[in-house]
Amino acid sequence: MKFSGKRYLDYSSFIKLTFGERVQKISLDIGFSCPNRDGSKGYGGCTYCNNNTFNPDYCQPTKGIKQQLEEGISRFATKYKTQQYLAYFQAYTNTYSDFESLKKMYDEALSVPNVIGLVIGTRPDCISDEVIDYLSFLSKKHFISLEFGVESTLNKTLKKVNRCHTYNDTIATFNKCKNRGFHLGAHLIMGLPGETKEDLLNHAIEISKLPINTLKLHHLQIVKKSIMASQYKRNPEDFQLFTQESYIRFITEFVALLRPDIVIERFISQAPVDLLIAPKWNGLKNFEMVAKIDKKMEDIKTWQGKKYTKCHIAS
Repeated sequence: MKFSGKRYLDYSSFIKLTFGERVQKISLDIGFSCPNRDGSKGYGGCTYCNNNTFNPDYCQPTKGIKQQLEEGISRFATKYKTQQYLAYFQAYTNTYSDFESLKKMYDEALSVPNVIGLVIGTRPDCISDEVIDYLSFLSKKHFISLEFGVESTLNKTLKKVNRCHTYNDTIATFNKCKNRGFHLGAHLIMGLPGETKEDLLNHAIEISKLPINTLKLHHLQIVKKSIMASQYKRNPEDFQLFTQESYIRFITEFVALLRPDIVIERFISQAPVDLLIAPKWNGLKNFEMVAKIDKKMEDIKTWQGKKYTKCHIAS
């Protein structure tokens, strides 16, 4: 895969190379929970979490899968000339149910016209062999992407933010899912409490050892109605939040350490203004930040994998 003019592997180029055209994700909220919310592993959820920060307004668990997809498609159909869509099971943990229920949901999504695949967001401690086998079966005819919330490669951080799983769980699950025919994605949050710059850069080294195809990044944001909002109010000195400038500089260093064949799906994600407490970046849009990252990488003559050292896949 080539850079397509960029100094890293970008997701839009990956999609166009894979499908020959733009393909749009349609977000779904099916009303799933998480094991660190319902008491099976813990209570309260991840300290940084408020799922309303990324759910479109058509995503309501009271609506069925077919209705959510049709409403989402109708919105994008007028905005873009996209003819194909991916059903994005986004909110909470989308493999956290019994197999037959999950199978029915995935099948319903794939039955909607012009939906050519699934993107399923979940946790590394919440997927069964049965589900992995079924996704492998579906991948023979459909594009299937399984995204795991890794968030950090440090167990002390995962404990602090109440993830209720370890990085060892992450490694084991990725290795169980590799070479099964579907794409594997990871998600990292940059700047969780207690992590140094060295820790954050080391995430690039550790995540590169996993058999992942895509990576999503974003900086830590403090949002309303999260546990972290209360922690930030009490002890703001415990948080080293990125400024626009420091994040741009950091990302250029991070990407240089990253395995060069990993597709970078995103660098940032902006919480809704009415929910965001900090950091506030003066309304800079995502695409504007990406353009600044692109320019910075060009200015300092760096690129994805420039400082990458090949390591053995984690086992």
